[in-house]
This record gives sequence, C-alpha cells and structure tokens, in this order.
Amino acid sequence: MRYQRWTPLLQGLVEDVGVPATAAADPVPQQAVPVVPVQRPAPPEGYRLAVEAHRAAARPSRVDRGITQVVQRQTAAMRKLSRGAFPEPDVVPADAPAPIEQARVQRRLQAAATEAAVLRRARAERRTAPAPDVVPLQQQTPAGEVA
Repeated sequence: MRYQRWTPLLQGLVEDVGVPATAAADPVPQQAVPVVPVQRPAPPEGYRLAVEAHRAAARPSRVDRGITQVVQRQTAAMRKLSRGAFPEPDVVPADAPAPIEQARVQRRLQAAATEAAVLRRARAERRTAPAPDVVPLQQQTPAGEVA
C-alpha cells in the first residue's frame, strides 16, 4: 500500500527503459487509502509565550575581556618559552637522511656486525671441536675387520 504513490513514477521509468507498463504494475490492484493529515492539538498559550520569550531574550556574554587578554598574554609567553626550549632545527640538506633514519641505519649496521661476529665464532668453534655424535671413520671399523 505504501508503494501506490510511487507506482505512476515507476511506470514512467519502466516505459522509458522499454518494458511495458503492465509488467511494472501490481498484479492485484489494491484500494487506495486516502492520506489524511494528522491534526495535533494546539499547545497551551503559556507554552507558546515561554518559547517566544526564550527566543527573544539576549544571552549575556560570559566572556570577560580582561580574562581574554590575560589568556592571550599567557599563550604568547608560553609559545616564546617553547621556541627557546625547542628551537627549530637548521635547514637540513635535501639529500641528508632524517634523524630517525640515521638511527635506524646505525642500528642495522650494529645488528649486522653482531651477526657477522656470531657467525665467525660459531664457524671457529665447529672447526676446533668435533661434533659429539660423529665418530671418525677410522675408529668405527677395527683394523682386522672388513666391512
């Protein structure tokens, strides 16, 4: 029932596309329900007067000019101190890496050096000490026996 208002619009759209209007219409015609506007009771006179008075009243300013000036002075002083404590860095050449990148590169170099030292040490230990599970070939077969 809610879609009856849209049916003429849909028929026009469907006809534009090339589909006959009978295909878009509902197969079962339904009774049209008349749309009746809802009438609300008028609000009480006192309510309307209160709303009008509220809208007409000018809101007093809550901002004191003296406080505003003090806040502006304090903000300026804090910015000045901040600039002194945290100065802007000098202009860095375009090809120079950022400080964070420098730290990352340094950490990667240190990690690579540590890894290389560990690998050298492990290789040296393997060369000097035989593995405990490996027995040299000469000790496996007695001299008089042939495999």
